[in-house]
Amino acid sequence: MAVSLVCGAGGALGSAVVAALLARGDRVVAADLHGETQPGVRHERLDLTAPDEVASLWERLSADDETPRFLVNLTGGFRGGTVAESEPESLRFMLDLNLGTAWWSCREGARRLPEGGAIVNIASRSAVAGGAGAAAYSVAKAGVVRLTEVLAAELSSRRVRVNAILPSVIDTPANRETMPAEALRKAVAPAEIAAVVSFLLSDAATALTGAAIPVYGFG
Repeated sequence: MAVSLVCGAGGALGSAVVAALLARGDRVVAADLHGETQPGVRHERLDLTAPDEVASLWERLSADDETPRFLVNLTGGFRGGTVAESEPESLRFMLDLNLGTAWWSCREGARRLPEGGAIVNIASRSAVAGGAGAAAYSVAKAGVVRLTEVLAAELSSRRVRVNAILPSVIDTPANRETMPAEALRKAVAPAEIAAVVSFLLSDAATALTGAAIPVYGFG
């Protein structure tokens, strides 16, 4: 049974990804700062922005003979703002939460994933279509895309695949509370994004690496 590590497993998208991987028969490790334990899932609570805590997680999994074959990085969050309005703390927060978490997790995956393993990073449509009002978030997510491309090249000799998904608006309870109805009409359900994650980790996607896959729905 393959072990899949889902980093940032709390929330609507994380829960959908965990459910999709359980459905295909994986042993799932769900890592998050918060979140509730789910049946059949090993839950690990840690600060994914802290490289030492991420390294310690992989060491524990290795010691328990549960070294992941598959890794999904979906930790992130949004803060709006322009470059002119930006403050150092806000920029650091966006970079740590959106890029740093993926970086430290990918670092450990690059050291430990076996041949035939795979990584999926969740970036954003903003990474490739940055517009006004979300400067730090867009730059951080663009970094996730470039991290994906670089790591795919670095791990190609071991046949470890690394791809990114670019969602636009996701239909989550939090977004339903804060976004206008017109934007939500174009939103993509978490389960639909999770299906793409599952495909990218599957044997059907063995020829695909270094890609950034748009999952925009019809928006």
